[in-house]
Amino acid sequence: MGFSLLPREDEYFSLFSKMAEKIEEASSVLVEMIESDAEDMSSFSRRIKDAEHGCDELMHAITTKLNKSFITPFDREDIYSLSISLDDICDYIDASARSIMMYDIHKTSEYSKNLARIIHSEAVEIRSAIAILHKPNGMNQHFIEIHRLENEADDIYFKAMADLFKNSSNPINVIKWKELYDMLENATDKCETVANIIESIVLKHN
Repeated sequence: MGFSLLPREDEYFSLFSKMAEKIEEASSVLVEMIESDAEDMSSFSRRIKDAEHGCDELMHAITTKLNKSFITPFDREDIYSLSISLDDICDYIDASARSIMMYDIHKTSEYSKNLARIIHSEAVEIRSAIAILHKPNGMNQHFIEIHRLENEADDIYFKAMADLFKNSSNPINVIKWKELYDMLENATDKCETVANIIESIVLKHN
């Protein structure tokens, strides 16, 4: 196994790792936010926005570097796709926090708590996978766990939606909870997309 690396190209792996750290940070704050049932959620929202902003900056650093690099550790398209998809995860975590703020949700549901915990678990797996991307021995365990978590998230999402449409007669309530569940579920989907991109990169270079 081996990517043909020149020392200066190690920076891509470092930037990906930093993006994964920001995602894990944002997902951890999202769990805090959803489990807090606090009256004022704005401090959580600000911390998530800061992490999301940091993730954006790292993605731009990667794309800028890509335009200047003569040699890259793996395909340019894969580097670009991975950076975009990592950024998407952080965007959906931020969108989830924004939904909570916009709809003034204080008392969250067990479904939303469980989805937030899954996003955080997936973020931990992604960070671990990216940490060994330059030498991906033992990578499969991370893919397997992310796919398992995504299946679990799908089950929770469908139960949440069924419960919402069955038991809520207030259309405003349906709108705000559907939006939150959608954003959370999109974040879990993007985690699986990242796992698929990493898996593809590893297979190409094995």
